Amino acid sequence: MEKDVLLTMLFSIIPLFLLPIIASADPLSIFCPNDSRNYTHNSPFENNLKQLLELLPSNTSVTGFYNTSIGDNPDTVYGQALCRGDVNSTVCQNCIQNASQEILTQCTSEDAMIWFELCQVRYSYQMFFSLMVYTGKYPDDQNDLELNVSDPVQFDVVLKYLLNNISNEAAYDPSKRMFATGEIKFSKEDTIYGLVQCTRDMSGGNCNSCLLSAIGDLETCCFSRQGGIVLSRNCNVRFEMNQFYNSSSLVLTYPYSKGAKWKTWMVVVITCVPLLVLAILSGSCAVYHRRKKRSQPGHSFADDEKCQNALLHELARPTGVEITEDGELVPGSEDVHFMNLLTIRAATDDFSELNKLGQGGFGTVYKGVLPNGKEVAVKRLSRRSWQGLQELKNEVILIAKLQHRNLVKLLGCGIEGEEKLLVYEFMPNRSLDFFIFDSERRTQLDWKTCYNIIVGITRGLLYLHEDSRLKIIHRDLKPSNVLLDNEMVAKISDFGMARIFGENQNIANTRRVVGTYGYMAPEYAMEGVFSVKSDVFSFGVILLEIISGKKNNGFYLTGHAQTLLAYAWRLWNEGKELEFVDPLLMVSGQTIEVLKCMHIGLLCVQEDPADRPTMTSVVVLLGNDSVALPQPKHPALAIARVIQNDQLSATNPSINELTLSNVSPR
Repeated sequence: MEKDVLLTMLFSIIPLFLLPIIASADPLSIFCPNDSRNYTHNSPFENNLKQLLELLPSNTSVTGFYNTSIGDNPDTVYGQALCRGDVNSTVCQNCIQNASQEILTQCTSEDAMIWFELCQVRYSYQMFFSLMVYTGKYPDDQNDLELNVSDPVQFDVVLKYLLNNISNEAAYDPSKRMFATGEIKFSKEDTIYGLVQCTRDMSGGNCNSCLLSAIGDLETCCFSRQGGIVLSRNCNVRFEMNQFYNSSSLVLTYPYSKGAKWKTWMVVVITCVPLLVLAILSGSCAVYHRRKKRSQPGHSFADDEKCQNALLHELARPTGVEITEDGELVPGSEDVHFMNLLTIRAATDDFSELNKLGQGGFGTVYKGVLPNGKEVAVKRLSRRSWQGLQELKNEVILIAKLQHRNLVKLLGCGIEGEEKLLVYEFMPNRSLDFFIFDSERRTQLDWKTCYNIIVGITRGLLYLHEDSRLKIIHRDLKPSNVLLDNEMVAKISDFGMARIFGENQNIANTRRVVGTYGYMAPEYAMEGVFSVKSDVFSFGVILLEIISGKKNNGFYLTGHAQTLLAYAWRLWNEGKELEFVDPLLMVSGQTIEVLKCMHIGLLCVQEDPADRPTMTSVVVLLGNDSVALPQPKHPALAIARVIQNDQLSATNPSINELTLSNVSPR
């Protein structure tokens, strides 16, 4: 008996000594932005940083989490450290010490973070405690081996079930201290092990929100793999097929239903239907192009046909499937839903003018009602073959994989002959420009609503720029592309011009400048250079338009200044900021908060892109009153075109946005 007890104790202690050996000695990831502020050697900031990093190891080892600050403004350094919830104090202290030395060696940025397998360390010149900013990152050595299981789709469902359950446990069970592990049997041979953790300065709701975002990224990256991990500032999620943690875990059993078992006919349907759809669509396209070619002698559509067939092949590829309790096959959240043209025609009453919601450079948007009664918005893309196809490809492949509360949701698409259609969730309150540029409708916006819209746009842009595996630059952000649902929640739309950046890519150049006058950053409009700071500029213009109720395009017609930005800058310097603010907002709003947003707007439209804040910084500035805002520099001269008063329509401002398809640099 005593021998058994001793063996049990021995095997329970061994993992504590093995963890430092098993864990990687190298960091999983380092966040050290090149475009951020850098400190100089022997500067007050560096001295404060060194003092802070010396404090972290011993203090963090006591409870596994610690944050503090050192120094006075403007050289204050805020620091935070977190150890994985299953390590002892010795392992924690050693890990934090290694991380502190590594980040000091690797970075000279004033805002940086490093992740090891068993701990993480972060510091910044800005106060970030208790602020949830999700920025999902994938370690470079992410396991990319296919998992050898008989049913990978069902594996993904079971894995998601496990991660969702332990996320709820970590977020809402105080005894767990924002850390939870769990395991679940997928088959007799296979067990899935999961781990989730949040920094302990988070609320339960913010912790759960962060973990759900990470699980969404993990699903895109690593489901049906041997394992995967997503790291963020405030939370981490990981799973493996072998137990990699040392703690008692939640043992779950997936509630398989009778109807959820795979059957032969289901496998046949999943395999054959996409191929059948591809064959039908490709055949239709080929017949159409042959007829078109005969009707227009001398014109070749070989390139268009090649592009369209390649696109259809890419879109028809299935990305996942779920099964209801009744055994019904339902496309997964990232699937592309192909919709029949006849169904869409019936829904929109054959694209009736009465159902027309708006029109842009790439097509017209109609309201529709599907047979099940669901209201939708249908974008009928331009029939100019390649331009429409390129936008459709951008929208479908990009948006179908983006899941965020502040991005519009794509429900499906349809391609038949010349028709290229995108079906979105319907936004009953139309777009932001519909309210802010109309004197009557603007009275429906109080400051609280405006502020929530601003925050919504900020979070949507932050997701595009930093929370996805790849940076996404919208390139055409404007009020008509900010849609409002029935609760006036802002949702960014229209990704037809969006560009994807690699993780280490910060800037790009194009000869084909696309966008809208008045919202394009000058370096983009005149030189074709764009980056995340181009979107920040557009956001700043929108922010100033919301606050003033005035439109940047054609602003010089008012006689106040050449642009709205110049007008805001002049009043700011003269100490007459309140003259810039729409009086309607002053009735319902807090003056300090309104002027703070004006200040942020001026920071976003500064001429030098390096001076503009990132969207992460904007989130921090909006959410924390104790952070001192830097003084803005002279705003850029926004590119604008003369628009006569009789060209503007008060009934539908969205229609009159001038969208460029080609602008030559000056």
